[in-house]
Amino acid sequence: MGTFIVQGGHKLKGEITPQGAKNEALQVICATLLTSEKITIRNIPEISDVSKLIELVVSLGVRVQRENPSCYSFIASEINIDYLLTSEYRSQSNSIRGSIMIAGPLLARLGRAYIPKPGGDKIGRRRVDTHFIGFRKLGARFEFDPSDPFFKVEAGKLNGAYIHLDEASVTGTANIIMAAILAEGRTTIYNAACEPYVQQLCRMLVSMGAKISGIGSNLLHIDGVRKLKGCTHTILPDMIEIGSFIGMAAMTESEITIKNVSYDNLGIIPESFRHLGIKLERRGDDIFIPHQEHYEIETFMNGSIMTIADAIWPGLTPDLLSVMLVTATQAKGAVLIHQKMFESRLFFVDKLIDMGAQIILCDPHRATVIGLDKLHRLRGTTMSSPDIRAGVALLIAAMSAEGQSVIHNIEQIDRGYQNIDKRLNALGADIRRV
Repeated sequence: MGTFIVQGGHKLKGEITPQGAKNEALQVICATLLTSEKITIRNIPEISDVSKLIELVVSLGVRVQRENPSCYSFIASEINIDYLLTSEYRSQSNSIRGSIMIAGPLLARLGRAYIPKPGGDKIGRRRVDTHFIGFRKLGARFEFDPSDPFFKVEAGKLNGAYIHLDEASVTGTANIIMAAILAEGRTTIYNAACEPYVQQLCRMLVSMGAKISGIGSNLLHIDGVRKLKGCTHTILPDMIEIGSFIGMAAMTESEITIKNVSYDNLGIIPESFRHLGIKLERRGDDIFIPHQEHYEIETFMNGSIMTIADAIWPGLTPDLLSVMLVTATQAKGAVLIHQKMFESRLFFVDKLIDMGAQIILCDPHRATVIGLDKLHRLRGTTMSSPDIRAGVALLIAAMSAEGQSVIHNIEQIDRGYQNIDKRLNALGADIRRV
């Protein structure tokens, strides 16, 4: 188990470029299974979740070539579907939630797939009903033995269908889109997730020959095609990492420029940080965060306490609420953080309370943060990272705290943030990996 030893109180200065988007990378790598032709993907982040998925598709028989540190080519001309029945596959797929998105492509192209219960973060229940309801409506058969944590889905032929999703699941939408691409006839998906990751997947599939209309909305129409070709695709910068850097700059009183952020794809993320009183400025496609000793949380027009809640896109992504919560601890004022989607994601706040933060955990979904306006700085402590986003929130807290902090289980942070210690040390942080 890896550990970060963090000396707090260092101000950062300089420029940092965000990595490629983790969530998009997982989707588009799975999409390479839809064609036998070569697909080149650029701006792939070098993080453990993505590396594990690449190892998985290699084990399935995909030929993968690393063109440069962030660019890979994939040729899935031969797929060993029987690998899905091995114990090695079970071990690989259980360690990463993104592996569930190989189901749609394999079902579309080869007629069957085996998928484990979701792995990844321990942030509460993450059901997969949406995926399999969609597959069934396309004509697939679904089998599940409660004594065996594996799902089996098969189809001799997929046919287009009208699918009204009961939840706007990002991975569920992506999986159903990839299954429908090669189905016969038209598929309509209503209440589809429309995050930039899903939009990017759709644009990649269109460049491969798919017929998709409604991209960017929650109503998609897919006219099935018989075959897809190869393409070259570039992944967007990771908006979660961009938001993490904004909160980090404010907490550490730093002046940094985040380069090449694809600002138009950030949605309400910049404005959400402005609600916490953080100054940030768009400069072309960069974001400049000036040094600010104090920042004050806004209130609503009637004077009531500000509430920041996650929502389906174009609302605020739930992946940033942990960062916004920790950033609010040193603001002036109070805010209610409402994490609607996952019932265990706020359970890291006890570590912040140990550091001196004033937080009331109202229930598994809500926490009230009383900002200290930096009158009493957080103090260093020893803690463990429970998931990716809580992990980086604890890292931000440690960087702003007085004294030394020790963060265990940093493998969780490495799942989503590429060489985060080296990149932040280059700006003036003091983070040592043990």
